[in-house]
Amino acid sequence: MNRSRALGPVLALVIAAAVLAGAVAWAHVPARLHLHGGFVDLSVYQYGGRLAFDGLPLYGSRDPATNLRFTYPPFAAAAMIPLGFLPGWLVTALWTAASVGALAGAILVVGRALRRPVPGWLAALLAGGAFALEPVWQNLTFGQINLLLMLAVLIDLVHPERRWSGLLVGIAAGVKLTPLVFVVLLIMVGRRSTAGRALLAFAATVAIGFAVAPGPATTYWTEGLFKAGRVGPPELAHNQSVFGALTRLLDGVPPNLLWLAVAGPLALAVVALAAVWWRRGDRVLGTGFGALAMLLASPVSWSHHWVWAVPIGLALWAYSRWAAALWTAVFASRMFVWSPWGQRREYGWGPIEHILGNAYLLAALALCLWAVVLLSRQAGPITRRAGPSPASEPAQPLMT
Repeated sequence: MNRSRALGPVLALVIAAAVLAGAVAWAHVPARLHLHGGFVDLSVYQYGGRLAFDGLPLYGSRDPATNLRFTYPPFAAAAMIPLGFLPGWLVTALWTAASVGALAGAILVVGRALRRPVPGWLAALLAGGAFALEPVWQNLTFGQINLLLMLAVLIDLVHPERRWSGLLVGIAAGVKLTPLVFVVLLIMVGRRSTAGRALLAFAATVAIGFAVAPGPATTYWTEGLFKAGRVGPPELAHNQSVFGALTRLLDGVPPNLLWLAVAGPLALAVVALAAVWWRRGDRVLGTGFGALAMLLASPVSWSHHWVWAVPIGLALWAYSRWAAALWTAVFASRMFVWSPWGQRREYGWGPIEHILGNAYLLAALALCLWAVVLLSRQAGPITRRAGPSPASEPAQPLMT
């Protein structure tokens, strides 16, 4: 047992070293040879940081290396300023290592919250296995920030309340607005002080954005906030949100009122479901449903935003191995691109292609339906398969 515990950190260090070496090597490969991603989003983060440091407009130009715009709030650009001073290969290596570390950290947090602690070697193994999921490897190859934000939210929400609980959610919302959904969840479950701290932290990020870049901040909060097309074509198959599904179904961008009429009640219902699961004793799956509400409500939820498939899959394992396996298979198969996509070919989809092309969205809705059915069968606290129920029982390792 002691030997097993000692082996965990060793394996974690080996994997981290391999990730660093791979990231450095990848960064030196010409961009045209990158099979997926090519760390284009990380390049945009660096570009935004340099613009913020130089006091230049954030939203009127494109990154010369990728021809992409910086689309996050001004606070995010301020947070990226340190990246602008580092060479690309070093930023890539550090960012990749941090993302993989965040993935492993999320697995550890989930295991602890489920009272099934994850040994270090198993966390390393599960993190490596999670690379098979499309949202995870896309997140890594694009150099996206989603894994880091997911860990921040999990730390804030699944742990017992602390003095600083809520701050990480507020900061995450300052980087990417969508985590504000978790503030609604916190209010619904009665953690109003935590929700208040989250809102204060978010307000502080807005103030910092105005202090660092007053002009761009005004532009962002008054003009560009509700323009879904500013981050890419909303009809693209990779946009696994209600807005994306409606765009593909209607062969054109839907009116905002229609989108709000569909996505608003749906997201609110999923947040309510999250609150019920939370109150019944499962904070991990409750937080996961909150994340699904966030992904459904956002006008653009690219496939790499769905890294929440990992903690949700781990939580499902305690209830139904079949549900966990099916959920994982959806995100490993990448079936949303089995239909023709790109160059507006989504507008020509038939019924089967719409089902495949909205795979993540439909999987989320199916999971919510499963959760409602399970709740209707249990009047008391949620019971997990082979999991400890009373707090006095000792925690058991995950997947023993």
